[in-house]
Amino acid sequence: MHEMTKGANVGLGSLSEDATTVRVGLSWSSETGDGDADVSVLLLGDRGKVRSDADFFFYNNPVAEDGSVQLLGKTPTDSGSEDRISVDLSVVPEDVARIVVAASRDEGERFGDLNGLRLTVADRSGEGLLGFSIDDAGAEGAFVFGEFYRRGGEWKFRAIGQGYETGLAGLATDFGIDVDDAAEPVEAVEAAADPAVGRPAAAKPAEEPAGSGSAEAVAPPAVVLPAQAAPPVEQAAPAVRRPRTVRKKVTLPKVAKKTLAENDTWRSARLFPVPSLKSDRERETRATSVLLSVMAQVPEFGRRLTAGFGAPAGRMETFTEVSLPYGDARTGESRKRPDGVIRVERAGKLWTALIETKTNGNPLKAQQVQDYLDIAARRGYEAVITLGNDVALEGSPLVDVKIDGRRKHKVVLWHLSWAEVAHQAQLLIRHEGVGNAAHAWLLQELLHYLQHENSGCHGFQNMGPAWVPVRKAIDDETLCQGDPRAVDVVESWERLVRQVCLRLGGELGQKVLPVQRVRRAADPAARRGALADLLCREGRLHAELRIEGIQGILALTADLRTGKLRTSVDIPAPDQGYPLTWAKRLIRQLYEAPADLHVRTLLAEHGDGPRGTLERLRPEPADLLPKGGGEITGFRLSLIKSMGVTRGTAETGFIRSVDDAVDRFWGSVVTPLERRLAPVRPAVAGPVG
Repeated sequence: MHEMTKGANVGLGSLSEDATTVRVGLSWSSETGDGDADVSVLLLGDRGKVRSDADFFFYNNPVAEDGSVQLLGKTPTDSGSEDRISVDLSVVPEDVARIVVAASRDEGERFGDLNGLRLTVADRSGEGLLGFSIDDAGAEGAFVFGEFYRRGGEWKFRAIGQGYETGLAGLATDFGIDVDDAAEPVEAVEAAADPAVGRPAAAKPAEEPAGSGSAEAVAPPAVVLPAQAAPPVEQAAPAVRRPRTVRKKVTLPKVAKKTLAENDTWRSARLFPVPSLKSDRERETRATSVLLSVMAQVPEFGRRLTAGFGAPAGRMETFTEVSLPYGDARTGESRKRPDGVIRVERAGKLWTALIETKTNGNPLKAQQVQDYLDIAARRGYEAVITLGNDVALEGSPLVDVKIDGRRKHKVVLWHLSWAEVAHQAQLLIRHEGVGNAAHAWLLQELLHYLQHENSGCHGFQNMGPAWVPVRKAIDDETLCQGDPRAVDVVESWERLVRQVCLRLGGELGQKVLPVQRVRRAADPAARRGALADLLCREGRLHAELRIEGIQGILALTADLRTGKLRTSVDIPAPDQGYPLTWAKRLIRQLYEAPADLHVRTLLAEHGDGPRGTLERLRPEPADLLPKGGGEITGFRLSLIKSMGVTRGTAETGFIRSVDDAVDRFWGSVVTPLERRLAPVRPAVAGPVG
């Protein structure tokens, strides 16, 4: 990988023969676990300004209509998360001279508080081309990491690394996006659109990136923010902006219409029926055909699943049970049948991927995947995609295969989990919207199919063969540090946590990511080994989830010694008022929470303070105050339940109990509390129609 310094530039053609489609990754880490930022991309003309508001891509406008830019979202990594962007340079309009890649933090937050700021660029095959690390960030609220630009018919990249203390508003203004300070009344919109809530934005950058000029006024922008971002009850309401009116999008209501069935035995007719599936082979064939057909019919969905694999934005066609020759004609040629094929055409060029599907928790077979990689290489195909219940982790491949580096044509092996498929479908039909009602209905039918008990597409389903022996060894106190079975359990736990993030994020329409309190570029094997040793010593598995829009981090602990699951969140103490008022207000705000909720006072010097169940504290909130005094820094809310004993997803299974624990805590504690305490996400300028 070519490492760059600030101000340096390099031609992409000199780094790779296949750099027409690139994947940009922006990454950072936070030792506190709650640091984050949002990426944005701007297409600029010759004058250093956007051609229109539609050239500004951010979390509310993530995809260019021509497929040149697509924000792929955040992907968990071993040392935090990476925000990824797909850029198809071959279809960027001729009047676009520069593509600026930037990121911004919420109001009042600084990039100097984050560690390991880094940009990477990879080619279509995922091979890293260049990297640029930033170590001089300070008070900036927005940062320009770098830019792609045309020079002599070639695309080049320049490392910039300059920021704006005025945040995203200053950056947007500098590149020709007009940010309106004035509050505007909410206008009537169709039922599918959510009202947008935002703060007045500032203007003027602290530092100008190279090539930028004075701002030009354009039409006022508007955005749509998540429904959870409602004005807090106990603070002044911010300025209200108009909902976005660019491109009508259709979402389905969360509450279904009242059924006309006489009783529960009447089953609705489904587009994709599942009750008759009997064998694993039948499940795999049906699941592949159902998914690929919906991908071809719903462009937003098909593009969402393939953009991260290097596929261009173009006409997609999908196939199943394709017979392809394999072997040497001299020794006897045989034929192989991959489960599916995806083919995308753009400007006369084809991108092709072979699909190998597994359902019902069945593992991938290394030789089968290896055969498909060989076939793809010989036929000039670009990728092999494995699709299954398991969730991939960095540094822990799901299948051991060899890729012949001597071949000029590169074939890339990618993995897609059923949990990711369901996550993307849920985001589109419930939160972001698709082009028309028929597409929304198709995605709804797909989601119903994936969630049916007979489909075999339920995501990560088994904690692995080491789970039962490790639990028994913990009970017997015979589990020793260095036991490789403990590492296997830690990896399974990480896969489960990532699936929980996907499921919860799809339901909420918000980013949910596992927290890693480590420095970036930490060795995955060493980190998992340390966690395995901790499991051996303490008998506990621990994870933290950062959920956009809520205060604090949701912690999840599985104590294998006691068989208990604990879900908790820390609520910081208010900046003003009196401790007794804080305690009374908190108990009052938790009136919908379960009576067995544990509340603990957090103290600055002595750590934990008084504690009790909500049932006991409701008549006496003053019991949360420390008797001997002490500075209260916050309150910890926890729910404790028994965990499942088996390793699978049966009613008594561990995986099911983790899902239930997170759902119960979110629905009965966090959601009611956040309706009263949640901070508002800053409003950002966006395109209007």
